[in-house]
Amino acid sequence: MKAWLKPSFLPILLLLLASCVPAANPAPTSTPQKEGSPAALASATSSPLPAASSTPIPPATPLPTSTPLGGSGQVLFASTRGGAYDDLYLLDIAGSDVVRLTRGDSNTFPGPFSPDKSQIVFTGFGLTHSYIGVMAADGSHPMDLSKVDADEGFPAWSPDGRQIAFTSRRDGNNEIYVMNADGSDPVRLTNSPKDDFAPVWSPDGKQIAFISDRDNTTGIYSIYLMKADGSGVRRLTQASAGSTYTPAWSPDGTRLAFRSILKGQADIYVMQVDGRAVTDLTSNPAEDWSPAWSPDGTQIAFQSNRDGNWEIYTMGANGANPTNLTHNPADDQMPYWR
Repeated sequence: MKAWLKPSFLPILLLLLASCVPAANPAPTSTPQKEGSPAALASATSSPLPAASSTPIPPATPLPTSTPLGGSGQVLFASTRGGAYDDLYLLDIAGSDVVRLTRGDSNTFPGPFSPDKSQIVFTGFGLTHSYIGVMAADGSHPMDLSKVDADEGFPAWSPDGRQIAFTSRRDGNNEIYVMNADGSDPVRLTNSPKDDFAPVWSPDGKQIAFISDRDNTTGIYSIYLMKADGSGVRRLTQASAGSTYTPAWSPDGTRLAFRSILKGQADIYVMQVDGRAVTDLTSNPAEDWSPAWSPDGTQIAFQSNRDGNWEIYTMGANGANPTNLTHNPADDQMPYWR
């Protein structure tokens, strides 16, 4: 399954395919939660979360690092360096220390840290489908939030930590949903016969950017923007610009970084949130994917195969000084800052 991020594959394969091997310690499952209506989103955003329907994840324990962070931060990523499957690792940039967080018998792909940095949302793989999971920031206490027999992935926390946006095939094709952070009350936001996936919240929590081929030839994707309740959908990039993936909001909410193939290979671009001022940051003949802004907005982490395999890089927010952080013969991919 790790090949779903290779240039010859579409990211949507994450949701179309599921690992056929069981997880070493599969997260508990239970009866699927009852779905609400899109109109319920506004009240869910402003009201307290209901009590968790399963055992809550305890606070994270300190991660074992040998050097202080300084101002450089930590980056979460997936890697096959521990075996045949992708597991989660945490890199301390200042000291180049790498801590392994998961040890599974199937793939685990990272999502972002919760706003308080105590939890990680992720995409896991069970016997028959992929699911949205959450774990403590040290990798302990994984829990299945999906609780449905359908492929789900691409999770993203709301800025207030109360909700998780995600992609699900529970209604037959890829659509955007939100649920409470404990997995309860899933609400469908999009309704298109085409694919809608990879939602990301704006820093103020009022908008969600996502990927869709709803106005394009099937399989050619553009970035769209909608209000947090699913209304007001508008298109930001055009099909003539090539497929775009993995939008990421700048911390100040003024720009979106993304991956696109405007020049024949995948590069990292930024644009204003109205779709203007598109700028190529990498302009490299290799493949560059999965941008992620640093919390202070001065750097962007991304994955690149410019050194022969997938590695995690950082660069300035203007594309300056790309630096390989991982230097490992295995595939390192999908970075998220802590």
